[in-house]
Amino acid sequence: MTLRELDHQLDMLKSDYVRIQGDLEKLESFGGNTDGIMRELDILEKEMHEINAQIREHNK
Repeated sequence: MTLRELDHQLDMLKSDYVRIQGDLEKLESFGGNTDGIMRELDILEKEMHEINAQIREHNK
């Protein structure tokens, strides 16, 4: 993957993360079950970490 593609993928993941955080806050305010959303956020965090590692490798 090119550096540009990695940056684009990271931007998309960040956007999803922010959107899902908003959903989580809404769900918490209504007292709903947040387990599924928390798992989604964990997955996104791991994916962002992996992309950042690839970007660092690209920049060496």
